[in-house]
Amino acid sequence: MSLLSINFLKSPYFSGITRKTPMNYEIKSLGKFKYVEEGKGETLILLHGLFGALSNFQDLIEHFKSSHRVVIPLLPLFDLNILDTTVGGLAKHVAKFIEAHGLDQVHLLGNSLGGHVGLVYTLKHQAKVKTIILTGSSGLFENGMGETYPKRGDREFIRKKTELTFYDPKVATKELVDEVFEIVNNRLKAIKIIALAKSAIRQNLGDELKDIQVPACLIWGRNDTITPPMVAEEFHSLLPNSELHWIDQCGHAPMMEVPDEFNRILGDFLSRHAGTAARMQHA
Repeated sequence: MSLLSINFLKSPYFSGITRKTPMNYEIKSLGKFKYVEEGKGETLILLHGLFGALSNFQDLIEHFKSSHRVVIPLLPLFDLNILDTTVGGLAKHVAKFIEAHGLDQVHLLGNSLGGHVGLVYTLKHQAKVKTIILTGSSGLFENGMGETYPKRGDREFIRKKTELTFYDPKVATKELVDEVFEIVNNRLKAIKIIALAKSAIRQNLGDELKDIQVPACLIWGRNDTITPPMVAEEFHSLLPNSELHWIDQCGHAPMMEVPDEFNRILGDFLSRHAGTAARMQHA
C-alpha cells in the first residue's frame, strides 16, 4: 500500500458524507457531480488526494475566496468500478466535471494524488488550463509503505506512517490516527485505495511532462518524505514553464502545515497570471 493512501487523512472529516462540512461549506450537486464552490473571480480548482479531506484546504479556501471562484470537485474515489479506479479514471471525471460546468482557462491545483490527476487532465485538455499548481504531487516518484498492506488491527503501524506525512509528528493527533485506522480497516475502501495507489505508481509521467507548456508552480515542503525534494526538482526540470518554491520545516501538505507561506507563494503566482490570456493552440 502506498503512502498516497494516507496522505490526505490529515483531518477526521471526509467530504461527501454529509451535506455540510465542519467549515459549513455547502456540498452542491450538478447531475452526478458533487462539489464545493466559494467566491467569485477566475476559477481555481482544487484537486484533493485520497479520502479528500476538505478541511485540508480550509485556509486556502478562506484566503482565496475573496479573489477567486474556488471550486473543489469531490472525486469519486470509492464509487468508480474497480477497472476505472485509476488516475486516468479520476482525470476523466474531472474532464466531465469541467465540461458540465462550462469552465475554461482554469487554475488547476492538486496535492499528492490530486496533482497527478491534474497533470493527466492537463496533458489531454491543455487549452482549458491557464496554470497548474502542484504540491507534493505524485506522477514521478513516491515512497511506499512497503511490500504488504498493514494488518488489520495494527494501530501502531498506522500511527507511525501517518506521522511521516508531516514535518511535525504532533500534527498526527490521536483523532487523526483513529480515523486512518478506521478507513484502512474498511475492506471495500481498502481495495479502492490500493487500486488507486498502484495506478499512481504505474502511471509515471516522466516522458510526457515536456508537452505541458502552461505555467506551472511547484510549492514543496523541504521536509517532504513521501514525495521528497528530489521529486520537486525533477518536476521542475521536466516541466518547461515551471517555477519551484520551497517551504522549510514542512512535510507533504504545505497548504495545511504552513498555510500562510503557501498562500503567499500561490497568491503571487496567480497575480502574475491573472487577466485575459491568449488561448493556447495545441495540435
